[in-house]
Amino acid sequence: MNFELWQLFLAGFGYMLMLFCIASATERGWIPERVVRHPAVYILSLGVFASAWAIYGIVGLAHQYGYGFLSYYVGLAGTFLFAPLLLMPLLRICNDNLLSSLADVLSFRYRSQWAGAITTIFLLLAVMPLLALQIQAVSDSLHILSSDHHAAFNSDPRDDNLALIFCLMISAFTVSFGSRHLTAHERHNGLVVAIAFESVVKLVAFSIIGLVAVFYVFGGLSELELWLQQNDEALSLLNSPAQHNSTRSLLLIFFSAAVIMPHLFHMTFAENTNFKVMQTASWGFPLLLLLMSLPVLPILWSGLELDSHLPSEYYTLGIGIELNSPTLSLIAFFGGLSAASGAIIVITLALASMCLKHLILPIYRPGTDRDIYRWLLWIRRLLIVCIILAGYLFFRVIVGRESLSNLGIAAFIGSLQFLPGIIATLYWQQANRIGLIAGLAAGFALWLLMLLGPIITDFNPVMVGQFYFNYNHNELWSAAAILSLGCNTAIFIIVSLLTKTTEEEVTAAEICSTDDIIRPTRRALSIRTPQEMKQQLSNALGRRSAEREVNQALTELQMTDTESRPFALRRLRYRLEANLSSLMGPSVAHEMVEQLLPYTENSKDQRGEDINLIEGHLENYKTHLTGLAADLDNLRRYHRQTLQDLPIGVCSLGRDNEILMWNQSLSQLTDIHTFDVIGSLLTNLPQPWAELLDGFSTSAEPHLYKQRIDVDGSPRWINLHKTSPAMSNDLNDGKVLVIEDASDLQRLEDELTHSERLASIGRLAAGVAHEIGNPITGIACLAQNLRYDTDNPDSLETAQEILHQTNRVSKIVQTLVNFAHAGTESSRHDPEPVDVFGCAEEAIHLLELNKEARPVHFSNQCAEQLFVLGDTQRLLQVLVNLLSNARDASPANSLVSITTKHNNTEVLISVTDEGSGISKEHIEQIFDPFFTTKEAGDGTGLGLSLVYSIVEDLGGHIYVESPADAIKGGTRFTVRLPYSVPN
Repeated sequence: MNFELWQLFLAGFGYMLMLFCIASATERGWIPERVVRHPAVYILSLGVFASAWAIYGIVGLAHQYGYGFLSYYVGLAGTFLFAPLLLMPLLRICNDNLLSSLADVLSFRYRSQWAGAITTIFLLLAVMPLLALQIQAVSDSLHILSSDHHAAFNSDPRDDNLALIFCLMISAFTVSFGSRHLTAHERHNGLVVAIAFESVVKLVAFSIIGLVAVFYVFGGLSELELWLQQNDEALSLLNSPAQHNSTRSLLLIFFSAAVIMPHLFHMTFAENTNFKVMQTASWGFPLLLLLMSLPVLPILWSGLELDSHLPSEYYTLGIGIELNSPTLSLIAFFGGLSAASGAIIVITLALASMCLKHLILPIYRPGTDRDIYRWLLWIRRLLIVCIILAGYLFFRVIVGRESLSNLGIAAFIGSLQFLPGIIATLYWQQANRIGLIAGLAAGFALWLLMLLGPIITDFNPVMVGQFYFNYNHNELWSAAAILSLGCNTAIFIIVSLLTKTTEEEVTAAEICSTDDIIRPTRRALSIRTPQEMKQQLSNALGRRSAEREVNQALTELQMTDTESRPFALRRLRYRLEANLSSLMGPSVAHEMVEQLLPYTENSKDQRGEDINLIEGHLENYKTHLTGLAADLDNLRRYHRQTLQDLPIGVCSLGRDNEILMWNQSLSQLTDIHTFDVIGSLLTNLPQPWAELLDGFSTSAEPHLYKQRIDVDGSPRWINLHKTSPAMSNDLNDGKVLVIEDASDLQRLEDELTHSERLASIGRLAAGVAHEIGNPITGIACLAQNLRYDTDNPDSLETAQEILHQTNRVSKIVQTLVNFAHAGTESSRHDPEPVDVFGCAEEAIHLLELNKEARPVHFSNQCAEQLFVLGDTQRLLQVLVNLLSNARDASPANSLVSITTKHNNTEVLISVTDEGSGISKEHIEQIFDPFFTTKEAGDGTGLGLSLVYSIVEDLGGHIYVESPADAIKGGTRFTVRLPYSVPN
């Protein structure tokens, strides 16, 4: 049974076209979002690890090492079953810092461009055998199905044009859906769905081959069991070929490969940001591996039973050939093609990104006049094609030299060298870049000597392995794995202990540590606004790119470009560095940000811990806290909530007067939201709070009482208290301000003082009126009698003057009496609706009777049919006093107006003049008894006191504005009284 090459080409092209359509439909939104984001799709996309080696090579591994092949599945499953120890912390690091590859993680942790570059180069070398494996599997499949399969592996070098065409097709697909756009939060939904579909294809294909092996080749499970009993060599083949060291080595190799191999790292961390999905994958992916492992042994036994002439690693194809079933052969071909294509696509996508960030950009960056995003995109596309072609060239060099299983094991052992660096990233804070690089160099030197060298050259290290480790030729890889990893780890540890860990590495180690919460420092930036950040970044990115990055970071943090708080600017700097890390790599981004957005020179000595960022991290990390850590966190939450709920304002400051806490009471008192003020300086607060709090903070006084401020035109009285930090070298020493609103207490005290003063003046007025009233009455009677006792004009004129003066004294006495009785029970009447317009008209009429007074124009602008609840005579007395004072304060022929405003609950009656106004030093005293600004003899100073008493007694309020108008000046008295409806 043979296929024509063109038939296989069309079949492969049709399959790749179907993948293209699936990815395109996803990118266009034709597949529902709930399907694309479903955990099952993510779990299936992790099946990218099951490359052609898992379809073909795993059968050869089972034939060569027996049950040792299970190490492949157990090692991978173990990584996900213990996800909280390794995968979850790595996912947190990648999500928080937008890291998408192993080189990104190691470069970020060890703060070294060399660490990223060496990781990229070594990983490229390690993965080349795996890329060649995929191409060789497809090439061998094509030749097996299209020629005499008995001679397929004995022929001279063959024509591999179809393998090249396959590589070019894969390049086109990877460029189309793995490198269509470039953003900081890059996700390839179309690629993920296509890879998930490929996992379904290879799982179904592999399962169908396994089912055919069991139920068609053997005739069922019972017949298979009978065959095994009759063929002891098949069982003995499974039980004894691998040494214990080899089995343990396989477990370690595949355990590490789950987090190090670039294709699985990319799908696990770069394409996923959801911890819940990872939790689902912790059992879902092992289940997928279990399903993939079930057909391996039936396929192996079927190949032995059918006496296939193909190598054991191609028994998956051989069953269809031996059964002369084109359909079964095509199913196996599609399974291998999907496995190989998926692995190549994701591997090259991940490696291209690593090469761009860690090999290209550290050496060359485009000028600011170019579109950096477009440049990065095209360079990455070029790298994708180059890496796939490099894999093809590697395949041409080694074609026919090694089996698929040996190529796969060589690649996995190469990736094993990064395991110490990953473990140290999470669990060893003393590790440093020098130790990492030294260990990697030693481990890869041994790997190149013992594994990669024999693959690409005629060098044969078998004698070395046999002499030192007593391994045979087929298990030399185990010696290479143990020796290279052991030397790598030992040198890594020793060099790290003997060399100094930099401060940047210590900070990065705290960020990456699984048992420590990052403690970010609070340092002052030299940049004061986002606009300055754009200007600085434009020196490296260009104006448009810099604006795009800063605006994107502002949007992510829900900030505006007017932000100036130090805390917010630090957060913006962190976010910019993370976003640029995703585009350019952690080392390049860190260097760029450090140069263009530096901290101030003296901030290093004055810095303290950034409490708000620490609390933010604690909030995100709270679900991971257990035991004593959880108890301490609960205690922290309790005390913080207590401070937040205190009925008094609390503000915590750092040494640099940066606001670290601003509780709810203080937010209500100042009308400044906590989110808007946290991280800012006291001097950046709106007035009058900035002047008040900053002045108190820098003063030597620990307490200030009844500090008067004006807020929205209303006076407020504030009591201030602060802590005095102990003299120490603790960088976190700061101050705590306690702000108490004493306005209500001050008003109550003022009212009590005023009432007490009125009461005493009332008693005095009553006594004066009583004592003066009788003599004045007698004098008036004598003056009246004098007019009847004489006709002398001079005497009559004197008598008239005496009467005039006694009338004046009587009015003063009457005023004192009225003042004395104002607000007393005897002066009160039941409230009734009072017509404001009518009262105003009567008051104006009374005042106009005095022809000797200063001529002014009274304007009654009160609304008609507007009523207040009160007493007509008393309201008339209020209006007469206010209008009389307004006339006295106004220039001749000016306007004195009386106006009203109202709502459903109250009426505002305003009397406005055009005089010179009242000075600030007098405005608080005008309602005091006997206080007057008039000339001596022109007023008693009791009018406004009487007005105040009457208005308060009517349940209203009176206040003054001076100047009433910013241009015209003048004074406005406003009386607020309860609204009423007419009877």
